[in-house]
Amino acid sequence: MELPLVVGVDGSEFSLQALDWAVDEAALHGLPLHLVHASRWERYEGGRPSLGTDRPTKEELAGHITASSAERARLRNPEVRVSSEVLPDDAVTALLSAGREAFALVTGSRGRSELAGMLLGSVSLSMAGRATCPVIVVRGAGLNQRGTFHRIVLGVGDTTEGSAAVRFAFREAEVRGCPLFAVRAWRRPAHEHVDHPLIADDAVQVHEDQASAVLTDALNQAVRDHSRTVWHREVIEGPAHKVLLNKSADADLLVVGALRQHGHSGLQLGRVIHALLHHSDCPVAVIPQRA
Repeated sequence: MELPLVVGVDGSEFSLQALDWAVDEAALHGLPLHLVHASRWERYEGGRPSLGTDRPTKEELAGHITASSAERARLRNPEVRVSSEVLPDDAVTALLSAGREAFALVTGSRGRSELAGMLLGSVSLSMAGRATCPVIVVRGAGLNQRGTFHRIVLGVGDTTEGSAAVRFAFREAEVRGCPLFAVRAWRRPAHEHVDHPLIADDAVQVHEDQASAVLTDALNQAVRDHSRTVWHREVIEGPAHKVLLNKSADADLLVVGALRQHGHSGLQLGRVIHALLHHSDCPVAVIPQRA
């Protein structure tokens, strides 16, 4: 069964950016594109057809949004198979439902109903934290120059050996024919005080070597599976969120993994992923994975 790439549409500028990005992504992977718009109007109609000739305003708006979005997608790439539907639910519930059988969920950084001053909309944040499939939040200053950087960045955390995030990042680099940059950030513990300069140098080397070992373990299997993909490894000292935000400035996509919480339906997004979702200069893919 070929899973579709699902994108949420609501007519906002952020939604249109996400739609354009999703069309290009679907074309790269040869996937069908499924557009989802959430609307509650059917609840108030009780699921029965209206006896009058006038359609409810919310139904008209929903139909216009899906039709115009589908037409935009077809004009951008006529070869991408496009379908659409209006789900009688709130945006979070509708998209989570559609994401149960999806290659990935694509959403804009904000929607029509979000406050202008918000860095990330509540729907996008809920998707990233609760979806069972990869979620790609389309954001960043470089959207108008999509693909010009020709690089994918993978943030490697503590438990990514053979992880879904690593596999996803390698696939994205492979279909684009671009290099992958795998990044592992490290910091010397704040409580570690070493006065002698030679011992201090040794301590720094130990932490850097440990970070390098984690990176090696994380990439081993994917490197064997994607032998034609050009990849680079970077071990960088500094807070992970700052290191990855700096890397997002010249990347087409930033990929990170999020652990499933034991006994809970959500993911452990953590400080790093929250920072990336709010401030990244490129789209961010959050990939669910198990510890």
